[in-house]
Amino acid sequence: MRIHVTFIDRVGITQEVLALLGGRNLNLDAVEMIPPHVYIDAPALSAEVLEELREALFNVRGVRAVEVVDLLPGQQRNLQLYALLAAMPDPVLAVNASGQVLLANPALIELAGHDPQGQPLSALFGDAQLHSNLVAHGFRLPMHEVTLEGQSLLLDAMPISDPDLSGAHQLAGALLTLYTPNRIGGRLAALHHDHAEGLDALLGDSPPLRTLKARVLRVASLDAPLLIQGETGTGKELVARACHTLSARRNAPFLALNCAALPENLAESELFGYAPGAFTGAQRGGKPGLLELAHQGTVFLDEIGEMSPYLQAKLLRFLSDGSFRRVGGEREIRVDVRILSATHRDLQRMVDEGHFREDLFYRLNVLTLAVPPLRERGEDILQLARHFLEQACAQIRRTPCRLVPATYPALLANQWPGNVRQLQNVIFRAAAICEGSAVEISDLDIACTTTAVPTEEVGSLSEAVSQFERELLETLYASYPSSRLLATRLRTSHTAIAMRLRKYGIPSR
Repeated sequence: MRIHVTFIDRVGITQEVLALLGGRNLNLDAVEMIPPHVYIDAPALSAEVLEELREALFNVRGVRAVEVVDLLPGQQRNLQLYALLAAMPDPVLAVNASGQVLLANPALIELAGHDPQGQPLSALFGDAQLHSNLVAHGFRLPMHEVTLEGQSLLLDAMPISDPDLSGAHQLAGALLTLYTPNRIGGRLAALHHDHAEGLDALLGDSPPLRTLKARVLRVASLDAPLLIQGETGTGKELVARACHTLSARRNAPFLALNCAALPENLAESELFGYAPGAFTGAQRGGKPGLLELAHQGTVFLDEIGEMSPYLQAKLLRFLSDGSFRRVGGEREIRVDVRILSATHRDLQRMVDEGHFREDLFYRLNVLTLAVPPLRERGEDILQLARHFLEQACAQIRRTPCRLVPATYPALLANQWPGNVRQLQNVIFRAAAICEGSAVEISDLDIACTTTAVPTEEVGSLSEAVSQFERELLETLYASYPSSRLLATRLRTSHTAIAMRLRKYGIPSR
């Protein structure tokens, strides 16, 4: 039985309380003093003895209350600590300043195959330098690679300090957490993912986009390499993310590498990782690459057409058997990753010209998607513009603003060579510089593709309007070669467009 005695603090009162239990031949398993409280764990204390003891305790000067408790405060803290550690999915262990394991959670015990309590870190991980390295850095290290029972893991250390008599804090040990590479990959994917998922990310309802969405639904679940082609700025990464989200790998990491953004050696180490001591400046324990971090998930290789011939050969080998070696490493690593790639270049022409490996092209080109340029998605332009405007206002923390109707013709007539990304940038700038609640045509940093009408040639307002209308319809008809498509693009009736096309003789014969 465990009891809690509350008293008025005075010299010697604790000894008097404990003497009463000792006089009754009660063994004490634990005693916790937190003045003005004393907690006592006496397993042999029965209810009958407690009644007699309670009376004796109240005869001690200063004792105010005696009550039965389930646990002592320290026991309760330990129980809560073990419950917390048991609930953690990642292996965790606490070590003292000497590198001895104080406790381990069930996930660590299961991984190690035994309870390592009392075991030194060097013996547990087979690394004689690990403890000295941790101590030298105050138990603060960048993510460090270790091996336990043949499995590569990433170790994260959090130092634990205790105050001494002077109040200064001294290093008492650390809490070490182990992660599998794809667990870190999942965190990276979550950190970099800040937009809608699946088909919700592909805004618009134009016929070309509906066709793309339908094809995405068909190929997303097929666990084979996918090549996404489209002009710069069309949203190829959004399409890749949608394919990942709609696949069976949705709960595993999605990690991306832009092949054009890094030189060959950096791109290689980012994709494949590197072994300890692979090169000057490398992390001491090596580093896993995106392929390891994304195990059971998806790796997206953007601008694959810019990949060097050496990396093309190394990627081809991985696509052949799912294995690779880190930079400077000798061990074969096998992972389960789906490769999605994208390019704005004509890979078939690059193959014909000898700039891209033919065998790699066929490995990547198992499934294909073509992302339409914005100029072919006229019906989506205003919807995208309004969405980007709302997004921009929230981002720069200004009051919401709107596009005035006078901006519509310029937005619709522009060819958007930079596609959706260019539209987003134009709208962001307009939101940043417009003074009122309305975005005017003067706030849009775009060059209208229609020809301005010289003022000296304008005979009347109706002539100027007719000339602008003719030029707008002629420009758009090249991409929307029917009255119905053009009417949908300009958000007006089919009859009105058909009448104007006849009026202006479009298309010219």
